Amino acid sequence: MSNDGPKRFDRVVAILIQLQSKPVIKALELAERFEVSLRTIYRDIKTLEASGVPIYGEAGIGYSLMEGYRLPPIMFTPQEAASFVAAEKLMQKFTDEKIQENFASAMYKLKSVLRKNDKDLVSSIESQVVMQPIQKKFNDNIPNALSTLFESIAKKTQVQFWYQAIDAMQPLERVIEPVGVFHQNNFWYTIAYCHLRKEYRQFRTDRIQKIRQTDSRFELKHQSLDYYLISNEPKSTTKVRIEVDAAIAKYLKWERDYYGFIEEKTTQDKVEMIFEVSDIENGFARWFIMFADKAKVLEPVSLKTRIQELLVSSLKNFKN
Repeated sequence: MSNDGPKRFDRVVAILIQLQSKPVIKALELAERFEVSLRTIYRDIKTLEASGVPIYGEAGIGYSLMEGYRLPPIMFTPQEAASFVAAEKLMQKFTDEKIQENFASAMYKLKSVLRKNDKDLVSSIESQVVMQPIQKKFNDNIPNALSTLFESIAKKTQVQFWYQAIDAMQPLERVIEPVGVFHQNNFWYTIAYCHLRKEYRQFRTDRIQKIRQTDSRFELKHQSLDYYLISNEPKSTTKVRIEVDAAIAKYLKWERDYYGFIEEKTTQDKVEMIFEVSDIENGFARWFIMFADKAKVLEPVSLKTRIQELLVSSLKNFKN
């Protein structure tokens, strides 16, 4: 057997597992995952076919397994079994109640096929892993916001909800066609076509007050989620340079990406940070004030002026 033998065997088995996990898989998708050429993937597919695996392939579409074909349950490694704990904890803290219930049910099924030693391993670390998110991601009265959006995307049916916009006095009824959901800055969002506004909008799940699935089908054909995420990115930015004491610079790493961080340069006890900022007036200026006693603005002048205005206004409030 060549040196590539064991590696190829693992890859072929992994391809078979992936074929069982999705209705259709493209050769390019497999090549990118395993970092091999398309020719190698074609060869691996032929190996599976020669072994009796009923694979159906169509040019330009991809590969799929014949309906009804399944292998017996696959054994997990101890490392894979341990990863279930992290996945379960994340699901408990970062998804809504309905998805948590479904995931918990799936986890019982997964754990049922573990070997005894692996079950003991999982049990021994479950209580030692804790997730503590900072913000609430869903309205407590809406236990199924995320799962409803998932169902809508899968079935291509419209969703009706009441949404509390940050600048509105009361929740407003919306009917949307969700394109996709994404997690950013510790919140869940959906990008959807809003029939009220007649345009694509972004909605934060914790601001949804009520939600229900409708029987109405999508009226429009939508692009992929990536297309709208790119479209929503700010088109104009301003270069900002600040200098921060090295002692506190490390504490800014968790938030600076949100404000357009590009790069940093360290010089003795100072760190110079460069940003491309889309909202200097409020977003960046107010964030900078949090650590302004340990930093200074190098450019632009307009940012210095705005920070001074905010500080003067704050001092007036304290004097009163």
